[in-house]
Amino acid sequence: MIRDLDHLVLTVADIEATCAFYCGGLGMERIMFAADRTALAFGSQKINLHQVDRTFEPKAEAPTPGSADLCFRVDDLDAAMAHLDRRGLTIIDGPVRRTGAIGPLRRTGAIGPLRSIYLRDPDGNLIELSEPLASDIVAQSTSANAHGSGTDAD
Repeated sequence: MIRDLDHLVLTVADIEATCAFYCGGLGMERIMFAADRTALAFGSQKINLHQVDRTFEPKAEAPTPGSADLCFRVDDLDAAMAHLDRRGLTIIDGPVRRTGAIGPLRRTGAIGPLRSIYLRDPDGNLIELSEPLASDIVAQSTSANAHGSGTDAD
């Protein structure tokens, strides 16, 4: 029945700060639609932004900034980490040069094993950047096994 994800909505405290993070930090494109609405475009998806004090109907039951946990796939995690470093963005878990750093984490995503790092956006949403592990990528299928919910991923 479900084919893919068209868009999701993030409720944010400040649309400008959110756009600065996702566009400048993660390379997404800010787009405007429906005269005064803002979205972040990447690939064939988009994230619609609702400012917490100016949401649109219909909306989530309790729209709250900072309540999301999102995972974005990247082609080259090392290049992504270098880009984040140049932008001054802090990796909170993964290969950072700080006491207690544990290196890129191994997780299981929708298409198989991933190598991941984590950071937070201006609202405190958890952002995971993941690189599929080439030798372990599982071909997508409609079987339940292809979309198993490994115990190590959110």
